[in-house]
Amino acid sequence: MVDIVAAPGKALDEIKSHTSWLGLPLVITITLACGVFAYYYNWVDFPWLIEETIRQVPTDNRAESADAIRQFMDPGRSTWTTVVAIVIVTFIVYTLQASYLHLANKLITGADIGFGQWFSFSVWTAFVGVFGSLSALVVIFMADSNQLATQSLQPLSMNSLFIHASPGDPLFTWASSLTLINFWTYFLMSIGYARWTGAELMKSTVIAVLPWAMIFGFWALMA
Repeated sequence: MVDIVAAPGKALDEIKSHTSWLGLPLVITITLACGVFAYYYNWVDFPWLIEETIRQVPTDNRAESADAIRQFMDPGRSTWTTVVAIVIVTFIVYTLQASYLHLANKLITGADIGFGQWFSFSVWTAFVGVFGSLSALVVIFMADSNQLATQSLQPLSMNSLFIHASPGDPLFTWASSLTLINFWTYFLMSIGYARWTGAELMKSTVIAVLPWAMIFGFWALMA
């Protein structure tokens, strides 16, 4: 786990032949992400958060959505909904990514690498996401008050760093979803695919990053 940050090539070489090692980074990644939101929802000024959520609804739908939001939102429900979503989405993303890399390898490079290894690859290259969770904790601990919007928990996002779109702006969700951690993960995937399959780095980068580039590219165009 230290090497995936400090010496990623060495770490990825070791991971290839130790698929079972994925357990600890997977548990840490999910637990830390869930813990951040569990702490946040029990720390934040929740009545303020409810009204802030309503304020972010488009004006045309705000009146009809306000009562539903007030009835649905409470610290316990918000915590469990978020925790379940994190767990489910994490496994879906890792499974889809492992399936794509497994298929791409079979069709393009032909190295003898199984689906389980690619799933482990997805877990390990995404392990740097813990720094996103840690940065959210830093924001909470340094906040002047407990009136802190959820989008403020992503200080490493393109929106926080460069775009500064407001809730409701076309690029807000897109820019808030794309973070420096994403680029770090894509870098690890690129060098990892090259080391695992023997493909050239440029080819590996295209293969590893293509689905995400298409997703965020089309999303930006739609926004």
